[in-house]
Amino acid sequence: MKIGVMNNPRESIYAEAVAFGKAAFDFIDLTIEGPQALDVDTVKLGAILKQHNLAVIGHTDPCLPWAYPIGSIRQACLDELERCARIFSALGAGIMNIHPCYVCPPAMRALLVELNIEALKPIVEMAASYGLKLAIENYKKPFDRVSTFKSMLNEVSGMSLHLDFGHTNFGKDNHAVFCDHLAEHIAHVHFSDNRGKADNHMPLGVGSIDWEKAVASLKNTGYDGTITLEVFCDDRQMRFNYLDLSRNYVLKLWH
Repeated sequence: MKIGVMNNPRESIYAEAVAFGKAAFDFIDLTIEGPQALDVDTVKLGAILKQHNLAVIGHTDPCLPWAYPIGSIRQACLDELERCARIFSALGAGIMNIHPCYVCPPAMRALLVELNIEALKPIVEMAASYGLKLAIENYKKPFDRVSTFKSMLNEVSGMSLHLDFGHTNFGKDNHAVFCDHLAEHIAHVHFSDNRGKADNHMPLGVGSIDWEKAVASLKNTGYDGTITLEVFCDDRQMRFNYLDLSRNYVLKLWH
């Protein structure tokens, strides 16, 4: 099991990588978002990663309307996702995440899952061409339940599940249901806490998630892969204090 951290897109990606390396995390969950992480110099960042022995997980912009039912919009999003894939691949990543697309015309809202499935197929193929496994992240309705993910995973060959435990705390199906029914599809995991109403990205143990049960659910699936601590704080020093506390908590529960 490896524990990593997501960069704050408001901060320099290079400074973030150095800080994560000095803090002895295993990998960076590289989110390519504005304002500071839109353009990534893979040579510069790659040298930092190598120096600090940091691996990479690919994380894409959650706001892209990649399943919108207009061909030119889908193509523009596919082009942007391919730009991200080139960056992730150049940095040695093996996994690239994608978030469900919620943007569609009101009259087509009932077809949202079908629109996502249709648009995902070429994205999975594109990612695979760069040696990347595409993993879709659970979030809000209707992408907060096992039934939706079973349909998507059955229809989209080669896709995996990115299981966010914070998101399961305010969705329909909790972490135990996802782990029980979709264990073999989990490719990457996010840990953060909240109080069951919003995606607060709080340190572990601060919110309402029972982390002893959560870690046990994950471990019982046989999963031994990457876990990102998606914890943020306006104060940089306090953020790293929270990250260290959260990492130690996970390691204690895991072992």
